[in-house]
Amino acid sequence: MTDPHSILSSINSPADLHVLTEEELGILSQEIRSQIIDTTSKTGGHVASSLGAVEIILAVHSLIDSPRDKIVFDVGHQSYAHKLVTGRLSRFDSLRQLGGISGFPRPNESEYDAHPSGHASDSLSVASGFAKAKQMSGTDEKIVALIGDAALAGGMAFEALNYIGSQQLPMVIILNDNEMSISKNVGALMKHLGNIRATHSYRDTREFVQERLESGGRMSNAIAEFGKRMKDSTKHMFIPHAMLYEQLGIVCTAPIDGQNIHELRETLKVVLDMDAPVMMHVVTKKGAGYEPAEREPERFHGVGPYDPATGKARPKGTCAPSYTEVFGSALVEEAKANPDIVAITAAMEGGTGLKEFRRLFPDRFIDVGIAEEQAVGMASGLAAAGKKPVVALYSTFLQRAIDQTVVDVSLPNLDVVFAIDRAGIVGDDGPTHHGVFDIAYLRMIPNMRVLAPSDEAELVHALHTALDLSGPVAIRYPRGAACGAKIEPARMLEQGRSRVVRSGDDVSILAFGRMVQNALHAADVLAEKGISTEVVDMRWIKPLDVDAIARAAERKLVVTLEEGSVAGGAGEGVLAELARIDDAAPALVLGIPDRFIMQGNTDLLLAEVGLDAQDIATSILKHLAS
Repeated sequence: MTDPHSILSSINSPADLHVLTEEELGILSQEIRSQIIDTTSKTGGHVASSLGAVEIILAVHSLIDSPRDKIVFDVGHQSYAHKLVTGRLSRFDSLRQLGGISGFPRPNESEYDAHPSGHASDSLSVASGFAKAKQMSGTDEKIVALIGDAALAGGMAFEALNYIGSQQLPMVIILNDNEMSISKNVGALMKHLGNIRATHSYRDTREFVQERLESGGRMSNAIAEFGKRMKDSTKHMFIPHAMLYEQLGIVCTAPIDGQNIHELRETLKVVLDMDAPVMMHVVTKKGAGYEPAEREPERFHGVGPYDPATGKARPKGTCAPSYTEVFGSALVEEAKANPDIVAITAAMEGGTGLKEFRRLFPDRFIDVGIAEEQAVGMASGLAAAGKKPVVALYSTFLQRAIDQTVVDVSLPNLDVVFAIDRAGIVGDDGPTHHGVFDIAYLRMIPNMRVLAPSDEAELVHALHTALDLSGPVAIRYPRGAACGAKIEPARMLEQGRSRVVRSGDDVSILAFGRMVQNALHAADVLAEKGISTEVVDMRWIKPLDVDAIARAAERKLVVTLEEGSVAGGAGEGVLAELARIDDAAPALVLGIPDRFIMQGNTDLLLAEVGLDAQDIATSILKHLAS
């Protein structure tokens, strides 16, 4: 609970920060850290990134006039301090909860949220739009984009930098350099950032920035002296060694301590007044101020409830492995037997269950960084060269590589396996992270096959099958604990064939993925009402089992059940097949409705959209009675 006498309790809007001294802002930063830790220890959340960005957010809001001036977050999982100083302190304990505040910026939640941040590398493009509108309208609002070093490596960010520099759009880009994404950063750009912490190029505009920083007594002698040394050392450099961003036309400051309010504010005072694009290179520590998060920043990137005293996770109440863990173990076993298997991920080594694979097969593990397009494009080349790439991504992030999936993989019909984690409702992260669209966009692609295993045993078989087939195959599986099914040696699944897991004469539920479990529970409820229900584990979303659909058409009602969008989903595929059958039974399509689903506990969200057992049974009874 917030101390009613604290500085934080007196902050109702960012304007209140304008009257605080830097000493008071420093005290406020620690109060905010305490509040973040207290809340997320109960709700879970993105702890390490938000702790590292506290001073940056306070410094920016203390100098801009939000919401007229804009601060655009990249990803947005570092925005908790922003939420706390923009009037959401009283609701902060509802963070990531159903009906509560989102863990990411949401314009429909607050006028201070400029953009619904959730995916990496888009902030600069969005901010460039604000800056261009400002330029076109002749207004003077300030535009600030906050982007992490890992997100800056994404292709979209470079497209934006190219445009921003070429158009000389007046805006400030704050590069939050904490040397971490979710997994440790990789790639040439990260090495470049490491080098420029000590070496910068010489430019006339840099001279201007430095002169402004040194003038007016607004910086400490130590900071000014550091700037002079930087300036003197770079005067003698040749253009080929010039810094990457400045070659794009963007002024870049020397590295700044991101936990130092004074340095941040003094530099911001200068760069906010410039009529050109400026990048502030700010070095922060992920998890700053909380030792467990500093020690394990990857685990505290996104964490469930934990003990704030120790940082240890609270018991989950289940001993079943997660689908992610089952996939990771199964892939290791497959790789032992097939030396051509290569695992590819996009800065999600741990999140996709590939840590053990990397340990055992380091030469066959590839992390491309936050660059899903590169991951899928590279997989196409590997497959064309005779390898068997497995691209392990979250469903929501595969959306970023649809074009590469279509053109680079499916058009040439290459042997690429897509391991799609976090398919369906993922819970607390909300609409930017729910994996509810992959069925719709994968179904439309020629040559693509899609498997939806109903439990961990089926996942092992699905992976084995996908690796044995020719051409592209996707496997979608959910977040969280599996069902506790007994895992047997991997075997081939017949393509396009389902399995009946419960017999019944009145209703046939054609269920996909983990919805099979909900269908079985719904069948129990219906049995109490005298309704005999068949449950079919469809296994394949594409190709569909047309024989199973034909048999289901002989019942009183055919129900399709999927944890994906009903618009373009598997249910629509079943309806198309039923339309070809004379005197087919009526159909009921159940899935994610055609709207964005907010954050909350997964079970509660499934109930909200009518996909828990009781609601499924109720929908079926209403349909039968109509």
